[in-house]
Amino acid sequence: MAHFGDYQSEIYLQGLGGATPPFTTDGVRLEEAAREKLEPAPFGYVAGGAGSGATVRANRAAFDRWSLVPRMLAEATERDLSTTVLGTAMPAPVLLAPVGVQSIVHPDGELATARAAAALGVPMVLSTVSSYSMEEVAEVGGPRWFQLYWPNEPDVCASLLHRAKAAGYEVLVVTLDTWTLAWRPTDLDQAYLPFLRGMGLANIFSDPAFRAALAAPPEDDQPMAILRWVSLFTGQDKSWDRLAFLREHWDGPIVLKGVQHPDDARRAADEGMDGVVVSNHGGRQVDGAVAALEVLPEIAAAVGSRMSVLFDSGVRTGADVVKALALGADAVLLGRPYVYGLGLGGEAGVRHVLRGLLAETDLTMALCGKKSLSEVDSTLLR
Repeated sequence: MAHFGDYQSEIYLQGLGGATPPFTTDGVRLEEAAREKLEPAPFGYVAGGAGSGATVRANRAAFDRWSLVPRMLAEATERDLSTTVLGTAMPAPVLLAPVGVQSIVHPDGELATARAAAALGVPMVLSTVSSYSMEEVAEVGGPRWFQLYWPNEPDVCASLLHRAKAAGYEVLVVTLDTWTLAWRPTDLDQAYLPFLRGMGLANIFSDPAFRAALAAPPEDDQPMAILRWVSLFTGQDKSWDRLAFLREHWDGPIVLKGVQHPDDARRAADEGMDGVVVSNHGGRQVDGAVAALEVLPEIAAAVGSRMSVLFDSGVRTGADVVKALALGADAVLLGRPYVYGLGLGGEAGVRHVLRGLLAETDLTMALCGKKSLSEVDSTLLR
């Protein structure tokens, strides 16, 4: 049984020798710490949202509308946060969300993130637009899922899925809400899209089906390879009937990410999908969209008995994790905070952020009188 809350004691004991954490333990303040260190364009790419940023703000405000109601004398001295989601055992109901092109904040990018996650046994969801290939990341070890940005060419899609399965990725997470990029003023004002500079395309440039259609390999003609990437991965929305193609080429669990309406969740279940991620892409796609946490309870009520329901968008603290679990999530995906940790301290930075979040989740459950995840439900909230 993991004692995540011990990280608190570890920090205080180090303080007796004059040591303090390398940067803040406050998940909300990580953004400002990263702003001070990172270059404006990469920071803006991670922190920015669609349009006015209304959805980014709404995601955080939604957490503040729910309050935890602690219970006393519950014998919560020992806690067990372990769970299994879609066949993947995890020490706590937390995964690292797929975040692309991590090398813009640290040269080790996804390799550093994978090492930190593996050390803690926390599953990492690798983005299609990784700075390192899925095979390179897989060599690090640890539980891993693969996130798919659905290509417009079936051969390339099938090739990516075959490679991910061969490399030991256990679950396929299909992002539905980013088939074209939203209007993102933070990036537009700096004319910054890292993919157009050849970054974050390791999985694509190394893919045999992608390379087969090029007149010259990406190493010899990167501009043409980038143009082909643009045509393959943007500008084409898909339809429900095309999910059959994914099932044909992936024999493990499939999760649809970006679901924000109960009817879409029901349709996903009807189509034989294994789970959904209730998410608005962290506010990066639709300005003024509903906060993800607002729709989590009704989606969990609609399909929670038929499929796994995961959650992301706006998670910053351990209390946020507990609230999402109480509202029906089976597990929570952490996004921006660990990327800020990566930018601030590489692998050690990711580990610090993740240990802090797990510790706060553990201690929040303890002080609310909950010993296990089975005890966390809507009665914990007001």
